Amino acid sequence: MAHPVEHASGTGAAADLPPGQRLQRGWPVTHYGPVPKFRPERWDFRVFGATADGEKRSWTHEEFTALPYATVVADLHCVTKFSMLGAEWGGVPARAILDLAPPAPGVTHVMVWAEYGFSANLRLADFADDRAIFAIHKDGELLTAEHGFPARLVVPHLYAWKGPKWVRGVEYMTADRRGFWEQRGYHNVGDPWKEQRYSYQEEPGDGPEL
Repeated sequence: MAHPVEHASGTGAAADLPPGQRLQRGWPVTHYGPVPKFRPERWDFRVFGATADGEKRSWTHEEFTALPYATVVADLHCVTKFSMLGAEWGGVPARAILDLAPPAPGVTHVMVWAEYGFSANLRLADFADDRAIFAIHKDGELLTAEHGFPARLVVPHLYAWKGPKWVRGVEYMTADRRGFWEQRGYHNVGDPWKEQRYSYQEEPGDGPEL
């Protein structure tokens, strides 16, 4: 089985390692497919689907980088069993996107879309977590292209495949739908503390039928 890319969680102490994880020094580059070429004049970030007003929202790269900025200290937990502890992520909080482009009352999940049609589904509550962030910087430095520049989602309490690199938008959904890796045998929720790695571990209610 192919493995998804990286992941995120805690305070930077070895005791914070979820079950089955090992401490990683440095940040391995892992991803599926080629690294996309960033063209700022063509790049935009879109919000669509079940928005509160029925309208789509879009920001150019310049507009996106001018949105509210925050920093989050969070670990990164990869389903391939490495964990990188105590990184500082800087960027646009997911909550800021929800505030600027509110979802309709019936929205339960989001699909986060990235380059090449890559996607990851999340429960709305996970996406709305105060520590979920569209990272532009790590430890004060711009992300490299290999690590997701110009923006990657970090959801600290879930495995990092739930935070795609090279993000391009968010779709609001009134019913769950599996994303790229979730369709290919990975757990629909992806909680590292419960070791929710693979779809065969799912309990009733964890996700839609494969």
